[in-house]
Amino acid sequence: MHASPLNRRSIALLLLAIALAGCRTVEERVAPSNHRDWAPDQAVLPTAKIKGDQVAIKNVRYCKHLAPGEYVVDHEDRTYDLRQLRGVDFVTMPFGPVPALAHTLVSFEFAPTPPLAKPQHLVVSVEVRKEKGEEKFNPILGLGREYEIMYVVADERDLLYRNAVTYDGPTYLYRTTASPEAARDLLVDMLERANGLAEKPEFYNLLTNNCTTNIADSVNRIRPNRVVYDIGVLLPGLSAESAYKEGLLVTSGESFEQLQAKALINTRARVAANDPHLDFSETIRR
Repeated sequence: MHASPLNRRSIALLLLAIALAGCRTVEERVAPSNHRDWAPDQAVLPTAKIKGDQVAIKNVRYCKHLAPGEYVVDHEDRTYDLRQLRGVDFVTMPFGPVPALAHTLVSFEFAPTPPLAKPQHLVVSVEVRKEKGEEKFNPILGLGREYEIMYVVADERDLLYRNAVTYDGPTYLYRTTASPEAARDLLVDMLERANGLAEKPEFYNLLTNNCTTNIADSVNRIRPNRVVYDIGVLLPGLSAESAYKEGLLVTSGESFEQLQAKALINTRARVAANDPHLDFSETIRR
């Protein structure tokens, strides 16, 4: 018996659903979970307690990256004084041959406090939370209910070092025009979002719940309508140029192409990696 056109369409839709769903069971696809066999670097979720001007963050990650795919996981609890926040940097990491696709994240700068003589930097990165065996992200599966989403709160020597040095992936760091007050509001909002995901997990979605949409959502919660939801949000590799056009990046009158060339940190990151006496965060900003 031959399938009718309607049946063939139904079969095709079913096959597409299976392809998007990956290998999870129906029960696993119905509800996101924080309880799976996670990749080691994403097994622990960060949480924060904010009281007045003080924020205590549990599980700030600092992986020591030895080679691609080889790392030693470490976490520590840190306390920050929100009054010391003085700026935010926007970081983009394009994906190889398709530069319109990229990972984006933000890094917060705290003024030095004795006995520290240099600023501190804290990275917040919204990521696909991968299980063991899922280390290679599949963008097609990212459109379905295959991956959970998580916030990583980390040291710059983890996330920026990994991409720029260990994987030699292009890494761009832009200073934003955010005031210290806006930086504080943004960090608090993102940490509260991280707390929310620790309590109530969500599925990642390549188009609607990804690294850049979450950053844009946070910015717009603290400064309504500040970020326009345009192609730069849909295609994160274009987000820096969109931010430049919207006046969100510090410039000295350069074209975007000139600013982008200055923002590439790979060479400086390798210099810092090869000299233990150099401060990584200071060197990549020279």
